Amino acid sequence: MPERPLISGDRQAEDVQFEAGLRPRRLADFTGQTKLKENLAIAIEAARMRGEAMDHVLLYGPPGLGKTTLASIIAEELGVLFTATSGPVLQKKLDLTGILSNIRARQVFFVDEIHRLLPDVEEMFYSALEDFRVDILVGAGPGARTHSLPMPRFTAIGATTRQGLVSAPLRGRFGLVLRLEPYTVDELTEIVKRSARLLEVWVEPAAAIEIARRCRGTPRIANRLLRRVRDYAQVRADGRITHVVAQTALDLHNVDRYGLDEIDHKIMLTILEKYRGGPVGLNTIAASISEEPGTIEEVYEPYLIQLGLLNRTQRGREATALAFEYFQLQPKPRRSDQPALF
Repeated sequence: MPERPLISGDRQAEDVQFEAGLRPRRLADFTGQTKLKENLAIAIEAARMRGEAMDHVLLYGPPGLGKTTLASIIAEELGVLFTATSGPVLQKKLDLTGILSNIRARQVFFVDEIHRLLPDVEEMFYSALEDFRVDILVGAGPGARTHSLPMPRFTAIGATTRQGLVSAPLRGRFGLVLRLEPYTVDELTEIVKRSARLLEVWVEPAAAIEIARRCRGTPRIANRLLRRVRDYAQVRADGRITHVVAQTALDLHNVDRYGLDEIDHKIMLTILEKYRGGPVGLNTIAASISEEPGTIEEVYEPYLIQLGLLNRTQRGREATALAFEYFQLQPKPRRSDQPALF
């Protein structure tokens, strides 16, 4: 298995402990997502004024934007307990039943990767979300019967990176469906500065901007890059993160000024040089750079398309004119562009 890239928004093992100390605990401390925060603030305040459980919330967007952090903030703002699990963990109905049977009034129940719930587990979740009851099958065979256990009203929060894979019946049971957008450089700069303060490391404003510019609009990647730059500053510099130190450290990890890493460059240069800019199939690209097609499609392609360097067409992947300019290459004439012999 290849090593996970430094610029992947997926949570890695080393991120868990690091993120725990950096996560904001209040909505006011959460940087960015202005419209989403306003909608959440209104819903939270309304629930507190009525003394009721808040409506169910579905958060979706690319990995690393703060879905889990927002779920814990909602529980903190409501002043209630927070229980977290994930779709792949709930393999049987009994797994979900055991958790739901211990839910208390107004508690927040967070399900990460909710699109990966198994169909029979998801069906049981419907009655809990809508009717606040858990249906348990007692016995087996002809004598089997269903017993309904009432539940206190609670708030379910689901998070997914792929909203299209969440079934319509499940999605319809969430009162608030909110999308997290990629962050701007200014917002990420503030996140880097805040994380640096919590880590007690001095960072120059220009260095914070440099890290923010190279993290693909994702706070998790920004914090990961900050960790790498901090390590470099402690070992090769005086522990202070200046603009030069940040540039040198990020260049050492092959993260360029737009956040493109070594694999991004391999993908684009394969399309530009070997296949004259495309179109070329995904499997062909994957075989050329010895990478999994799914990894290319889910981790690398979205950002390349967002930057305007790559297009998905019916015939395959195609580099744009901006890609030739960015990599300082001249478009090679294609066969259809060559003059006829006669």
